[in-house]
Amino acid sequence: MSDTPPKQVLPRQIDPRKFAQQGVHLSGDMDTAVLARLRELVCDSGGPARVELAFAVDEQRARTLTGAVDCRVAMVCQRCLEPVAVDLHCDINLVLVWDEEGARQLPRWVDPWIVGEGPADLYEVLEEELLLALPTVAYHDTNCIDPALLSSADTAEGDPAPAAGGSNPFKVLEQLKVKGSPES
Repeated sequence: MSDTPPKQVLPRQIDPRKFAQQGVHLSGDMDTAVLARLRELVCDSGGPARVELAFAVDEQRARTLTGAVDCRVAMVCQRCLEPVAVDLHCDINLVLVWDEEGARQLPRWVDPWIVGEGPADLYEVLEEELLLALPTVAYHDTNCIDPALLSSADTAEGDPAPAAGGSNPFKVLEQLKVKGSPES
């Protein structure tokens, strides 16, 4: 028998208001393959995301959600166009509000989570945080392409091929300018 406890799967639908009132702590895995918007931006969503969350009511009686999400995804390297593994880490620090008006009343440094009555999709808010953690562009840490492809040779040998007909396309414009001038 194995001594490792079975992995807990994070519930998708929760009642965040009730969880905050009860001070619920959630710890488990979230399947990143079901996060459609994340899948669109990565070439492989990898394995599950590890999630640690704590719901609470703070000193100002605000319901809060704090915690962290960690996962690994594969993105396209913008140098070699091959997959590169990217580790994502999100610190979660949200205040639960009921509507847009409640969100506007929060200080600027606080991020709201607008929840209505009843259950809410926890995966949706965690996906938002993962999307914000994605790098704008992904690169391998090592040089993944041949440096010779990036170097520029002397222009004596490496002049670009002349345009069709061996003429400079701007010569035609120069001639038109001269023909169209009032002095001609």
